[in-house]
Amino acid sequence: MTTLQDFSTTSLDGRTVDLTEYAGKVVLVVNTASECGLTPQYEGLQELYDRYADQGLVVLGFPCDQFGHQEPGDEAQIGAFCQKNYGVTFPMMSKIEVNGDDADPIYRWLKSEKGGLFGGAIKWNFTKYLVGRDGHVIDRYAPTTKPEALTDDIEQALAADAG
Repeated sequence: MTTLQDFSTTSLDGRTVDLTEYAGKVVLVVNTASECGLTPQYEGLQELYDRYADQGLVVLGFPCDQFGHQEPGDEAQIGAFCQKNYGVTFPMMSKIEVNGDDADPIYRWLKSEKGGLFGGAIKWNFTKYLVGRDGHVIDRYAPTTKPEALTDDIEQALAADAG
């Protein structure tokens, strides 16, 4: 059975990231955008990362420009924006597509594991997936679900099989 650790991706700085790097961690995967009404969620995502990273949480941001052209920048611009405006220190990946023929394989898998309210497609920026330590998807959250609303689920996932 496929898990998150079966994939690799590219970081904002062009480095190949083998997701086995996150084996045994709880991972929150989010498709992000810099010019969206939900962009302030970066702050909440960073707060979750700051609060739980030492317990095994990783937040992975995947910039995407498929919704209203709200992520027009290149990787360097995206990274500078996230750092300057929200102090983002969690891993940010290179810009991808989450829907359609060119959807990133990670997002094809995530959507197959947990479809949304209206089927599998990602409907907007800041859709969130919580992945357990075993690499399997625990849940999918709507774009409007604020990061702080995930606290209980994150704590349960961190406590599960924590060793």
